Amino acid sequence: MQQAKIAAMDVNTPLVLLGGLSPATFMKRHWQKKPLLVRQAWPGVQPPLPRAGVMALAAQDDVESRLVACEEGRWRVRHGPLPRSALPPQQRPGWTLLVQGLDLHVPAARAMLEAFRFVPDARVDDLMVSWASPGGGVGPHIDDYDVFLIQVHGKRRWRVGRVADPAWVEGAPLKRLQHFEPTHDWVLEPGDMLYLPPRWGHDGIAEGGDCMTCSAGFKVPGEDELARDLLQRLAEDDDAGPGRLYRDAQQPATAQPAEIPATLEAFARDALARHLATPHALARALGESLSEPKPQVWFEAGGALGDRGVCLDLRTRMMYDTRHIFINGESFVAGGVDARLMRQLADQRALPAAQVRRLSAGAADLLAAWVTAGWAHGAQP
Repeated sequence: MQQAKIAAMDVNTPLVLLGGLSPATFMKRHWQKKPLLVRQAWPGVQPPLPRAGVMALAAQDDVESRLVACEEGRWRVRHGPLPRSALPPQQRPGWTLLVQGLDLHVPAARAMLEAFRFVPDARVDDLMVSWASPGGGVGPHIDDYDVFLIQVHGKRRWRVGRVADPAWVEGAPLKRLQHFEPTHDWVLEPGDMLYLPPRWGHDGIAEGGDCMTCSAGFKVPGEDELARDLLQRLAEDDDAGPGRLYRDAQQPATAQPAEIPATLEAFARDALARHLATPHALARALGESLSEPKPQVWFEAGGALGDRGVCLDLRTRMMYDTRHIFINGESFVAGGVDARLMRQLADQRALPAAQVRRLSAGAADLLAAWVTAGWAHGAQP
């Protein structure tokens, strides 16, 4: 499972995808600020996978999927894997099939996600596909991420608005807003696209028949979640060296044994500071965290590197900073020509044979190991 080389994007060139705005202008005016509706952002768009293919993916153990149905005002949600027998008849109104991570399995879905690489890869979540029978939807809700909603089949009506009261319906099987007052009402047809910043309320309903929408989602890291992950990685950092043992030779006898000693609190504070003070430790932990694949992602063992160029696997997450190369949750220090070529591989997701031959012996061995692990593949002749 591999992909073609990705050409570098000129962020100052106007794009049909963005309604004639350049990526630079879009990011300045709309990103995390306000919605943008673009009619025929994707002329002639085709679903990256037919309906039968979406349903087949939903049945797989390694694919995140959900069935959402509403009958007589009662909502129900079932999580995958979802065999075809678990899905309602296609003509029954009011149900939706959601399949996450389509880009991890379908090259055409990954190609669709590539159109948005004016946003840092560190923010990419996935490309989700939503197939809905007539009247199907998931109710009014808000998301904690940026999303581009691309209509690829049929019509979907979107009601959109800011949310003053984010309270959910209590006891509901999925998070639906108790109070939602939309200020925009748009019907999207194939090729139309709607960008929504985080925390904007929206409610999408299939209209006039079944429909399919692709959602390019960009995660917004939460402070608490990110801190937990980084602290765990820092605690496991070998470069920090062996830590000291707490010593309290001056601890006096106490009549308040349940009270935590101030010296122990100071020791704990120093322990955290020591890891944060280790050179490049935080940057390394952050890169490893951001490049870590989702838990359900797995790779099939590959072959040998050979004398061809390489392409990254669809599921591989590769990034870099000024010192490190990060790939699938691992980090490597790189400099000089090796660093430049590895960054090229991360940006373009491919490296021609002539460039592979310029790698040092150590970097070439590392690349060969990635191919063997299935993280990358030899380019097709």
